[in-house]
Amino acid sequence: MIHGGDGGSDIATTLVDRGVVKSFDAFYALLLEATPEPVFQPGAYQLKTKMVASTALDALLVDGTRLRQTVVVPEGTAAVDVLQSISEGTDIPLTDVQAAAANVGSFGLPPEATTLEGFLFPATYTFSPGDTAQVVLQAMVDRQFEALDSAGVAVTDRWSTVVFASLIQREAGLAADYYKVSRVFLNRLEPARWQSGLLQSDATVAYGTGNTHLVTTTDAERGDAGNAYNTYVHPGMVVGPISNPGDLAIDAALNPLDGPWLFFVTVNLDTGETVFSTTVAEHDAAVVVWQNWMREHPEYG
Repeated sequence: MIHGGDGGSDIATTLVDRGVVKSFDAFYALLLEATPEPVFQPGAYQLKTKMVASTALDALLVDGTRLRQTVVVPEGTAAVDVLQSISEGTDIPLTDVQAAAANVGSFGLPPEATTLEGFLFPATYTFSPGDTAQVVLQAMVDRQFEALDSAGVAVTDRWSTVVFASLIQREAGLAADYYKVSRVFLNRLEPARWQSGLLQSDATVAYGTGNTHLVTTTDAERGDAGNAYNTYVHPGMVVGPISNPGDLAIDAALNPLDGPWLFFVTVNLDTGETVFSTTVAEHDAAVVVWQNWMREHPEYG
């Protein structure tokens, strides 16, 4: 998806994240050199993976790569961004999508749900011209119900499963790590292992501040008790979903690996390498590795 207001760096980042191009720098440099400056229409585009940067740029500017009535929802996208994508990928005004989404009780969600967060399944959707916002949103909700049913989740457990899966979705990187991240948070909910009962997830704090794209926070944000999603202050599971999880995160929520881990930190943001630790000393050593990597890669700062 290309969203309204996306700049060149946003588009380059999206292409790298989706595997279309390998190098951010190569694609971004092409944009800076292009005359006249390329103009991209918001919406969903269909491109191959592993493209040369120049070929990807040409493809984005050719009629036919932009898909009509199509919405792409990546795993971990927050509901506010899904609504935006629906409007940009279809002919439905954003105000209509937002109004339909606000009628939460019309979608058959668990009684705890106050928004659609967590229940808009990440996938690629193609709709028919004339489909209403209610129809589009219900299709995404129904698809999430299908995923939960396929995973063996009872209707009464949909809320708790989606809440936990949404946390794993935002905090885990590599696919194999989802099941370890799941175990870390479950271990932190065991008083014998982790007295405070605080999950201490930056992703939850960021969500509560409205920064749905971030997993980093400030000292002040982590100390804000007024943020209901602040798991540095409020013990137990986060109060609600913080993203829309996919099949992998749901499976990890249901089938965590066995292990004693209490900490994890991604020490290489390029590869996603993550170190899981049991003791504070082990974790502190891993944090030093991450800090050193960040110093060597200031572009991530």
